[in-house]
Amino acid sequence: MPRVSELLAAWEAGLAAGETRRALLLHALARPDASVEELLAVPVGERDADLFALRGALFGPRLDVRLACAECAEEMEFDLDVAALVAAGRPDPGPHRVEAGPWAVRFRLPTAGDLAAVTEAAAEADPRLALLGRCVLEATRDGATVDVAGLPAEVTERLAAKAAEVDPGADITLNVPCPECGHATKAELDIATYLWAELDAWARATLLDVHLLASAYGWSEPEILALSPVRRRYYLELLGDA
Repeated sequence: MPRVSELLAAWEAGLAAGETRRALLLHALARPDASVEELLAVPVGERDADLFALRGALFGPRLDVRLACAECAEEMEFDLDVAALVAAGRPDPGPHRVEAGPWAVRFRLPTAGDLAAVTEAAAEADPRLALLGRCVLEATRDGATVDVAGLPAEVTERLAAKAAEVDPGADITLNVPCPECGHATKAELDIATYLWAELDAWARATLLDVHLLASAYGWSEPEILALSPVRRRYYLELLGDA
């Protein structure tokens, strides 16, 4: 469980960062002993399982989700079991193989580092092809090696389906029926973005507590953060009653 000071340091570092960097900062909180290189080498589904576990430790076992119905715009709200998502998110490390007629492809699962590299190169290259180029270990047709750019749509579709099968936590898509009109709305659950939003709200509330208690009692930030949440809340209640 990260310390309060570590959470605030990660939040501060991520304020001016993009989504890829924020996801890495969050993953470092979940695996504090891992190097950056080790974190970037983790398959996406495994990284997201780590983030779900971190989220559960920080904010509880239930994850609140809100979205609007794609058909009637009705606001929907429900919760998910974080433990179930963690259990479903650990992938088979592979490598893996798919075949389609004369085509055969051996590949590894995309990692956090792959997504970061593809995102950075998005303006210069086709992201889908760039990801294939990084993850395909060998592609052949009738036994002869071919370039990934020459793979037909049927093969790349089988690749995507196989990757989703062995790494189900890499792309969690919700299919939520609307209680008003019955239409099912699909929505991707990006745990890195969701957890960052929660960390941001928590950090701002925590610093407000520090400001109020420092102003009232003259305590330093480390002294206030060393208080348990219960004691800190009690002092704030005393200020409200004064």
